[in-house]
Amino acid sequence: MSYRTIFLSDVHLGTRGCQAELLLGFLAQHDAQTIYLVGDVFDGWKLRRGWHWPQSHNDVIFALLDKARQGTRVIFIPGNHDEVARNYFGTHFGGIEVVPRAEFVAADGKRFLVTHGDEFDTVVVNARWVAHLGDRFYALLLWLNPKINAVRRLWTRRYWSLSKWAKGQVKQAVSFIGQYEKVLADDARRGGFDGVICGHIHHANIRRIGDILYVNTGDWVESCTAILEDGTGKLTLVDWEARIARRKALARRVKYRKTTKPKEPA
Repeated sequence: MSYRTIFLSDVHLGTRGCQAELLLGFLAQHDAQTIYLVGDVFDGWKLRRGWHWPQSHNDVIFALLDKARQGTRVIFIPGNHDEVARNYFGTHFGGIEVVPRAEFVAADGKRFLVTHGDEFDTVVVNARWVAHLGDRFYALLLWLNPKINAVRRLWTRRYWSLSKWAKGQVKQAVSFIGQYEKVLADDARRGGFDGVICGHIHHANIRRIGDILYVNTGDWVESCTAILEDGTGKLTLVDWEARIARRKALARRVKYRKTTKPKEPA
């Protein structure tokens, strides 16, 4: 499928929680004129503590470079986890442009601010040690995820994220997400934009905040989501993990019906 624009963020290559195989499947089935990588594509924080880089993570990089070679414009806006790339604003890596933020004009003429969003996170800005501590706790939850899902597979194949569930149960986290969305919307409004497209908080969403369209791309650790723009300028949130799960469930039902179909009498 081909789109005008694809927005991805928070892939966190270099971590065990990264769903690289799912992202590879998504990239194989989706092309676009422009791809925005909205930060935290790789996780420098985690890589400094210990190296983890399987072949599938290399394959994601190669897939993006291949799209750039084939004519797709790929724009990389570093986030806080891959902040080392902020030393290279204005440069190109294999055709991938590195910029601090971007202005995106949709097919319908609407203007969007595109930013990772960590500069609007008061914890990241004012208390980096708390952010790093939270990152370690988050890594622990991601480490527990596959172990919990190994047990869950006894009755369901659908992936379940402990970290995503935990964030949804904590009132402070819900309050933070709401405040984060409002602050970004306010900044976009002051800049004269029609909307803002961001990542950072791993909470995919498209919603109106007053006159501003707030768009969060989500992530490829817990949710496996992306934002797609079609030729009319319409922005759509796709949950790739859920879509793949539905396809597998349908295939299993079809296979079951074929194997249980009663034989016709001779």
